[in-house]
Amino acid sequence: MQLDIRNYYEVLLLEMLSDEGLLDELPADYLADLSCITLNKLPTRYIRHLVDTYFFEDYAELTKMKLEIHKALEESRAFLKTNQKKEG
Repeated sequence: MQLDIRNYYEVLLLEMLSDEGLLDELPADYLADLSCITLNKLPTRYIRHLVDTYFFEDYAELTKMKLEIHKALEESRAFLKTNQKKEG
């Protein structure tokens, strides 16, 4: 049985990466690592229907979630940058 559920933070992260042009700019392997590291820094919020979430979400809560994602994304980019230097 396939359940139609997803982590809302993942949806918002992918939107943020797309809005910043990073999905087209960065290599796929780097994006996968960046996304995993970023999502591991964030809580989970599972949703069933994205359209329902857009309709019922509170603006203040969405703003808070986006700020959390932005902070986690910046920390993850710094982490990857530091660790790439160690490997190279």
